[in-house]
Amino acid sequence: MHIAIDAAGGDFAPRNIIDGALVAARHGGFGLTLVGHRPAIEAELARHGDAGPVDVRFVDAADVVGVAEPPAAAIRRKPQASVRQAAEVVARGDAAAFFSAGNTGAALLAAHAAFGLLSGVERPALATAIPTRRGSAVLLDAGANVECRPRHLVQFAAMGCVYARLSLGVSRPRVGLLSIGEEATKGNELTRDAHRRLRDSGLDFIGNIEARDIFSGQADVIVCDGFTGNVALKVSEGLVEMVEALLRDELNRTFTTRFGFLLSSRAFRRFRRRVDYSEVGGAPLLGVAGLCVVGHGCSSVKAVRNAVVLAYRFANQRFVERVAGEIAALSGAARPGSVKGSSG
Repeated sequence: MHIAIDAAGGDFAPRNIIDGALVAARHGGFGLTLVGHRPAIEAELARHGDAGPVDVRFVDAADVVGVAEPPAAAIRRKPQASVRQAAEVVARGDAAAFFSAGNTGAALLAAHAAFGLLSGVERPALATAIPTRRGSAVLLDAGANVECRPRHLVQFAAMGCVYARLSLGVSRPRVGLLSIGEEATKGNELTRDAHRRLRDSGLDFIGNIEARDIFSGQADVIVCDGFTGNVALKVSEGLVEMVEALLRDELNRTFTTRFGFLLSSRAFRRFRRRVDYSEVGGAPLLGVAGLCVVGHGCSSVKAVRNAVVLAYRFANQRFVERVAGEIAALSGAARPGSVKGSSG
């Protein structure tokens, strides 16, 4: 099995991307298809002497989509962009999944164009694992869709349940709808209608949850539109960074607290692992008929390694096929005899 890597995408490409991907492949026993400017890739590989036991292939891509470029225009204007070529490698069957830490919008458009959508899915969604007091949960959509309709949130919930079962080990995931109050009547038109549809979906829907309860562990799958989800995710990441910085400042303030920090350093490291996004590394794009994992633009070597491992594991578990089956079952329950979702 090969995983295609957008080696040119990301703030620290190609170095962090190649370093992380090689570590993942060596430990996982799979191959890599590195997509990007070949001389730059070969220069990075030269730092490692050779790729060791890893089967490395190359796809030369002359262009890259910059983080500040409008994704749709860039994808049209740059057919040889690395992210687009990485998606095409998967579409041809030469790799099982692709990973990109570059322009997120470009990765989503490239995956959509190369794979198309699963039957019954109208919008893809980015699914992000988040820490909770009881373990982990999955939040979606984390930024693929700024505007959604109620039926899209039901589809997100069904896809998120597959993610929770495969990645988090939850046999019957509990679904919560992110809103401004627990009551079914709270929220805007989108959340009120989505509440009704989720209640009748056959999923284990526990109702609305407020933002303060995202990390409580009440829900295993938290659904919302992409604008709300991305804001919630970025606020959470910023809060973690601030708490860590404040805690470190306080622990280093006096000799006594510095000594206390030495005694509690193991607990601090465990805390850091629980809230560090790089422990997961990337967010799979659910709903497309191929496997795409998107990482942070500033991904570290560790984050890239874990994201590529995630892509490999999901490919082994036939993740896309299982999502397709879940959506088909949901669509059939909603409207017998129909494969596609309703248009209302």
